[in-house]
Formats: sequence, C-alpha cells, structure tokens
Amino acid sequence: MTKDQNAELYELADLVHAVARQLPAPSNLEPGPCTPIEINVMRFVGKHPGVSARAAADACGLPTSNFSRVLRGLVAKGLVERRSDPRDARVVHLHPTDRALANTLRMREAWGAKLRGAALDHETVATVAQALRHIEAHLAGGATGDDAFQDHEWKRRTTDAG
Repeated sequence: MTKDQNAELYELADLVHAVARQLPAPSNLEPGPCTPIEINVMRFVGKHPGVSARAAADACGLPTSNFSRVLRGLVAKGLVERRSDPRDARVVHLHPTDRALANTLRMREAWGAKLRGAALDHETVATVAQALRHIEAHLAGGATGDDAFQDHEWKRRTTDAG
C-alpha cells in the first residue's frame, strides 16, 4: 500500500470517528443511556432478531462470560428478550423488545434530522452506506456486502447453544 493510500484511508477512518462523535444517542431513550458495549450488542440483535446468544457473542467479539453479563443487563433494562428454541431448549434466541424498537425509531428520527441538513442526495447516501457496510464486514472478518453476516456467522451457528 502506498503512502497516499494510507493517508486516504486514515482520513476516511478519522472522518468516520468525527461523524460518530457528532451523533450522540438522543436523550429520550428508555430506560436511559447504554454503554458502548451494550449499544454494540443491541445494534447486532436489532439487525438479526432471533440470533443465538453464541452467534451474537461471536459477532460482537465478546467472550461468552462478558457477553452473558452484558446480556443480563440488557434483559434487566427491558431491551432484549431471551427465547428458548422450541426444538432445543439449550439454544437461546435473542430478540429486541418493543422498548428497544421504540428506541431505534427515536434514534432514526434524531439522527435523520441531524443529517438532513447535510443536503446529501439519495444516490450519495446509498453509495456511502454501501461503502461503510463493506468496511464494517471487512473489519469484522466477514464477507463484503449486505449478506456479510449471513455468510460469516449466522448459517454456521444457528444451532449453537447460547
């Protein structure tokens, strides 16, 4: 990789961090703010309802013991529901609760309002979002594209005990 490529990629990473810092969670989330690790788990469970606890822990890069602690906290806050698999009670599937879904809508509204002033057209937003999905999949060690998780973890782990 050339020096110019490294500089371009550094600038991209720096801008991603800068934008993320400008998009804090809205103050009207219930029951209140979550830790960054809880947000990471909630984001994943929200995008993959019904995921096994084991697959979610792996995808979030957390050891099982740490994931269990985070999961207990999210269940206590009423944000995640654990459901046993009707075919195998050893398997636990995770689902966002109605409270979590309401929080997602609050965040969508708040972040959408904040970004609307940037005057980006639909094509630009779609291109940037696709590029960021590819980057996220690459950094997670998975495939690229919209089905990155499907190809990387989900199919392999749907029967794992969680």
